[in-house]
Amino acid sequence: MQKRDDLDLNDFKTLLLKEKARLEQEIADVENEINTIAAEDEIDDVEDMAELKVDNDRDHAVLDALKSELKDVEDALKKIAEGSYGFDEKTGKPIPRERLMAYPAARTAV
Repeated sequence: MQKRDDLDLNDFKTLLLKEKARLEQEIADVENEINTIAAEDEIDDVEDMAELKVDNDRDHAVLDALKSELKDVEDALKKIAEGSYGFDEKTGKPIPRERLMAYPAARTAV
């Protein structure tokens, strides 16, 4: 198994844990908003219903994106634990440090 000796994995683990906490909070906030919209029972007209539908669709799209990003972060943390962090999933080559600094959960070099 390849291992990156040029990276301080503890620094990346710290970055990823902070990002994980942020994403979990955002997911909770969006889920709360979705539940609030679902509990809305004073819909008086078609315009209100249409507005709620748009809000609900947007919130679900945001939630899906946040959950996907959280999975990437969790996968990166797992790779750190396994010692395989920092390699391109397609090519197997090291992901540049600059890319990992910009997006620590990066799966590929590009």
